[in-house]
Amino acid sequence: MRICPSFIYGILTFSLLAPATAVAESPVDYSLSFSTGGGSGEFASYYISSLRGGRYSSRYDVQAEGYVGKEMELDRRFSYGFGVDLIAGYSSSVDYDRYSASTESWSRHPERPSALRIQQLYGEVKWRSLFVSAGARERGSALLNNSLTSGDLVESGNARPVPQVRAGFIDFRDIPFTNGWVQIQGEAGYGIFLDDSWWEDHYNYYNYHITKDAYYNYKRLYFRTRPSERFSVTIGMQAVAKFGGTASYYNKGVLRRTEKFSADFATFVKMLFPYEDGGETFYTGNHLGSWDMRARYTLDDGKQLFAYFSFPWEDGSGIGKLNGWDGLWGLEYRAASPAIVSGAVIEYLDFTNQSGPLHFNPGDFDGTTIPDHVSGSDDYYNNLGHNSYAYYGMAIGTPAMMSPIYNTDGYPAFVGNAMRGFHIGIEGSVSPTLSYRLKGGYRKAWGSGYVLLPRPLHLTAVMLEANWRPAKIKGLTVNGRIELDRGNMPCNTFGAMLTVKYDGVFNPRPFKK
Repeated sequence: MRICPSFIYGILTFSLLAPATAVAESPVDYSLSFSTGGGSGEFASYYISSLRGGRYSSRYDVQAEGYVGKEMELDRRFSYGFGVDLIAGYSSSVDYDRYSASTESWSRHPERPSALRIQQLYGEVKWRSLFVSAGARERGSALLNNSLTSGDLVESGNARPVPQVRAGFIDFRDIPFTNGWVQIQGEAGYGIFLDDSWWEDHYNYYNYHITKDAYYNYKRLYFRTRPSERFSVTIGMQAVAKFGGTASYYNKGVLRRTEKFSADFATFVKMLFPYEDGGETFYTGNHLGSWDMRARYTLDDGKQLFAYFSFPWEDGSGIGKLNGWDGLWGLEYRAASPAIVSGAVIEYLDFTNQSGPLHFNPGDFDGTTIPDHVSGSDDYYNNLGHNSYAYYGMAIGTPAMMSPIYNTDGYPAFVGNAMRGFHIGIEGSVSPTLSYRLKGGYRKAWGSGYVLLPRPLHLTAVMLEANWRPAKIKGLTVNGRIELDRGNMPCNTFGAMLTVKYDGVFNPRPFKK
C-alpha cells in the first residue's frame, strides 16, 4: 500500500474547496514578513534557529514569507480552517563530506536550503468535538509552553511540518460518569516523509544507512483532571513510528545490502496497535515516544505554577522506565496578566542512562550459550533500519540533541544523544508596545547510546529577543534577536536576526454575534 503525495494533497484540496459555499465564519488572516540574519559561525545560532519550523539553519539567511489562513472556531458545532504558507529567500551554503567508492577518495560539496518552498499547506474540518486535518501544518508541544521551553521530546515544532492526515478530539472532553473530574484528549495521524532528496544530498555514502519512501505515524492520549480546580494534572503518552521505505546500508563506501520494509494495510494498523510480530527484528517500524505529566497550581491572585516531566522511550525498557533519570524536568511560572516577568521556565535535561550501554538478545545470535536478555543502549532518535528522527535534517523532537544537519562529515544520525543540560526561558512586557524574551542554557554530550565521542560536545548559549509593536501601525511587528554561542555543538558564533512582519485581515466579520 503506497500513498503518494498527490493523494494527500488531493484530500487537502478537497478540504480547502468543500467549505467554500458555507456560511462565512471567522475572517481570513494574512501575514507578510521579511527576515535577515547572520553570524560568525558556520551555522545559525542555536536559539535563533531552534523551534522555528526548520526555517533557519545557515550562517546567513534572507527570507520573505507570506501566509494566508483561517482558524477554526471552537465555539461552533461545525467549522473549518486552512492555511497556505510560502517562503522564498537565500541562505549561505555549508560544505559536507562525501566518499567516492570508484576513486576511493573524499571530497567536499556545498549544500543550502531551497530558495523557494511550501512551509505549510493544509485544510481542516471540525464537527462538534472532533477534527480532521490534512496537509503540512506546523504543530508545537501539546504539553509545554512553546514560547519558553527547550522543546518537546516528540513533536516540538523544530523541523518543517511532515505532511499528514490527522484526526482526534479538538480539545479535552469530559469522560462519561466522572462528573467532569476526568477529561480525555487524543489524536492520531499518518504522514509521508518528503525529504528523501535531502538525505541523498547530505549523506557521505561511507557508513551507516539512509532510508527512502518512509511513512510517519503519530498518536497521543492525555488525561486531565478538572481544569477549573485550583490544582489540576495532565498525564499521558505520545508515540510515533517511522515505517515502510527501503533502506540502503553502506560500509566503507560499499553498498552492502538493501532492505524493503512492509507498508501494506496490516502495517498501517500495527502502527496504531504495535505488537511483537518478528518484523524488523522484534517490531515492525521504529517506535519512540514519551511519558508526559504536567501539574498546575493556581494562586489566589491568578498566578500559576507548573511542574512537569517528559520521559523518553525507544523500546520496552524505556516504556518500563528502566532508563533512570532520563527525561526533561521542568518548572514554570505564569503571571495572571502582562508584567515585567509574565512567564518563566527552568528545565533540566538528562539522556545519559539510555537503559544501560548493552543490548543483547539470544535470538539475534544463533548458537549462543548466553541465555540472558539485556535491553539497553536505547540510542535516542536513532535506529538500525530507519532514518534518524529528523526531517530535512532538523530534529522533530527536542533540538537540544544536535541534529544531523550539523554533521558536516555527512554522517546521517544523532551523534550526541547521550547528553545533559539545563535551560531557562523568561518573557515579559516592558510597555504596551515592547516585549522581550530571554533564553539561555548549557548542554554537554558524550556521544550516543552505542559510541562515545573522542571528546565531548558542549555549548553555552544566550539569546535576547525584543518585539516592538508600534501603536500607530496596527498589525506591524519588528522583532530583533541577538545571541552568543560558545562551544562545538555545533559551533562558536555571534548571531543576530531582524524580522519585520505585518498581520492583516482580508474580510472582517460585518456583524457581531
